[in-house]
Amino acid sequence: MTVELVSKTHSFDGTQCQYTHRSEVLDCDMRFSIFLPSQAEKDERFPVLYWLSGLTCTDENFSQKAGAQRMAAELGIALVIPDTSPRGDEVADSESYDLGKGAGFYVNATQSPWKPHYQMYDYVVEELPQLVEANFPVSHRRAISGHSMGGHGALTIALKNPGRYASVSAFSPICNPIACPWGEKALSAYLGADTTLWEEYDATSLLSRAQERLPMLVSQGEDDQFLEEQLKPNALKAAADAAGYPLKLEFHAGYDHSYYFIATFIEQHLRFHADYLLAH
Repeated sequence: MTVELVSKTHSFDGTQCQYTHRSEVLDCDMRFSIFLPSQAEKDERFPVLYWLSGLTCTDENFSQKAGAQRMAAELGIALVIPDTSPRGDEVADSESYDLGKGAGFYVNATQSPWKPHYQMYDYVVEELPQLVEANFPVSHRRAISGHSMGGHGALTIALKNPGRYASVSAFSPICNPIACPWGEKALSAYLGADTTLWEEYDATSLLSRAQERLPMLVSQGEDDQFLEEQLKPNALKAAADAAGYPLKLEFHAGYDHSYYFIATFIEQHLRFHADYLLAH
């Protein structure tokens, strides 16, 4: 479980680094970014916020655009940002931006030609945390967040793994992928035609039967061009209300789907996670 440094940059007295490694789960070389606060030089171990990015993104979008390092440094939280899909010439792809490379949807694919490499769920839940915890000064205290497709990933992963995360949040998540065009396309390709299998990667379906009441914050821009057709936060809210789940869903007037929205509210999300990651 070795990592190879690609780049290292000083940021808010911490370090923003990018690494590559060989993924056994995905059977390809992968890249991820990590921000470590300056206190990392004092043999402390930091809790980790895992950030999952959206369609067409890589590990660089969040690290370069969200402006999260300042608050992460202040709070003493490490940030880990994986890529959004397997990569490489041998990895299956599609001409569509919403399927294939850059669009892994954080599922374990069961269908050809995706199955050999598209095991992003296992990568995010198991392999990457093991790698990070073995090579960096971080603890086993974890939270998870993401945007759009990554918000979908964060919510479903947290709901499917009770006890693994202290908290979960999302910006503009795909809340009900079994009932939207992005989700229907990706889930049918990766998982096949049996829609009951899709429900295992649908936050609205999972929340309705969740056993753990994990702290959950969802932020949604009211001017998001994908709000009605693709994201469906009201379906998630209805499921939460029916199940008595403590979802905090906030709508923000004037904001769209972009990283300007994320940069505006990332401090709120990091402080939200700090309340649980840093609690003793």
